[in-house]
Amino acid sequence: YLHYNFPPYCVGEVGRIGFTSRREIGHGNLAQRALKPVLPDYGDFPYTIRIVSEITESNGSSSMASVCGGSLSLMCAGAPVKSHVAGIAMGLITDGKRHAILSDIMGLEDHLGDMDFKVAGTRDGITAIQLDLKIEGISFDLLTEALEQAREGRMLILDKMYEAVPEPGEMSEYAPRNLTIQINPEKIGGLIGPGGKNIKKIIEETQCQVDVDDEGKVTVSGVDPARCQEAIDMVQAITFDPEVGMEFEGKVTRLMNFGAFVEFAPGREGLVHISEFEWHRVEKVEDVCKPGDKMNVKLIKIDDQGRLDFSRKALLPKPEGWKPPRPNPNKGRHNRPFKKRRF
Repeated sequence: YLHYNFPPYCVGEVGRIGFTSRREIGHGNLAQRALKPVLPDYGDFPYTIRIVSEITESNGSSSMASVCGGSLSLMCAGAPVKSHVAGIAMGLITDGKRHAILSDIMGLEDHLGDMDFKVAGTRDGITAIQLDLKIEGISFDLLTEALEQAREGRMLILDKMYEAVPEPGEMSEYAPRNLTIQINPEKIGGLIGPGGKNIKKIIEETQCQVDVDDEGKVTVSGVDPARCQEAIDMVQAITFDPEVGMEFEGKVTRLMNFGAFVEFAPGREGLVHISEFEWHRVEKVEDVCKPGDKMNVKLIKIDDQGRLDFSRKALLPKPEGWKPPRPNPNKGRHNRPFKKRRF
């Protein structure tokens, strides 16, 4: 949004300051339209942008000055705009036979002239245009001449603007941060967790606001950029698809007689079978770990139900002279032999 304010004192007049005039609305819309094509997409820069152009003195086209000032302010504020935008007001003096096209007209030239032709744009083309005439009309040749002269003036202004601010700067460290990522909509339930457990944990640990829509767009808002990035990393850790061979640092959550479950991401865990703890035989799980211990593991298998099997020993050096044991058909989650029962 661009708010254009033109108080009476900027032209040496005395008047009431209150409701927005038609002139202020029109000039603000023109300047806003000129700048809009270079603004980043909301997905890349999820902020509401508001520019206030406060005219303190005017003896020319303050709307075109608002375009130039607005473009400079956007880059100085750190908005990733595509390029600078400059504007210039062209005038015309004609008696029907002879004519003179004026560049960057002043107040008197606007008042006594026959045309007020505002042209705004970048080095690549025009983004906004407005033509006011006091005569019946102008020829296409005259319009072409005015546009060409306006292009020369616009390029000169743009050169000066790029000398002053050549590229977008960095956002203020005090500006709020909004980061967005796209996740698979099928992962939304896992991100939220039972009763909102996972997403609440992210919010509590990072002090950031986390929102997710039905299409899988996750928005993280906060004051500290590092905390926001930490929240993004936690979201990605919950929603990514693990692949065999990946390594993780997890936390032991519970022990069973056949192994230990390790949480490798918030709300996601897998099994480390007792045979995958050490290269030598382990009699009891408790001899190796206890709940709450950190454990480095490697993903070695994903079964047809999506359950994950990890190995601790795969990340440990193999002992010299080690020989693999004979395969045990009873090893696994549900491969333990059934006992016959009499009825």
